[in-house]
This record gives sequence, C-alpha cells and structure tokens, in this order.
Amino acid sequence: QVQLVESGGGLVQAGGSLRLSCAASGSIFSIGAMAWYRQAPGKQRELVAIIRSGGITNYADSVKGRFTISRDNAKNTVYLQMNSMKPEDTAVYYCNAKDGKTALHTYLEIWGQGTLVTVSS
Repeated sequence: QVQLVESGGGLVQAGGSLRLSCAASGSIFSIGAMAWYRQAPGKQRELVAIIRSGGITNYADSVKGRFTISRDNAKNTVYLQMNSMKPEDTAVYYCNAKDGKTALHTYLEIWGQGTLVTVSS
C-alpha cells in the first residue's frame, strides 16, 4: 500500500505565506516526479509545480516567482512554499507522485487526498 499524506493547508490573508508538505509512504522503490496540482471551485485541476528526480522544476505561469517547489528524496517528501499569495490561489491542492516504481517494480502513480488553501482579500 502506497499513500501520500498532505499537510499545511489553511486560511491566509492576501500577501501572506503557507507551506504545504506531502510525504509518500509504503512499498516504494522510486519516485520520478512529484508535483502539486490545484482545483478551484468550478474549474479544472491544473498543474501548479513539478519537480523531477534530478531537481528540474517547472511552474505554472500564474505562480512563477511566488511559489517554490522542493523535495527531500531521502524522505520521499515534496514541499510547496507559497509566498505573496493572492485570492485566486484559493483551491484544493493535491500532491502527485509519478513515474516511479513500487517495491514490486510495478508502475507508481498516486494522488494525495487534497488540502484546502483559502486566501482572503
């Protein structure tokens, strides 16, 4: 059984900061990429940021310069530091791990349960 457990969501005022964490646990052999997605009410889920095993990162244009994704490979944990937050950042944030292998060497892709981030104006 492999799972992702997210933490760090909550309510913040515009201009403030939050840090999300997501830890993968279970029978994991490797994880290629870890990412954060978000889904606002009435909108499709969108990629916020992704970090690959070599450390290469990509960000949605809407968060560039404000959000930073990082990972601790030894802990199979990914973080999202969110600064200068805006009301439009309000969404449920989901962690994703993919392009990996389980301990049985089957393909690994898993999603977290989501954590709500609310930015008040």
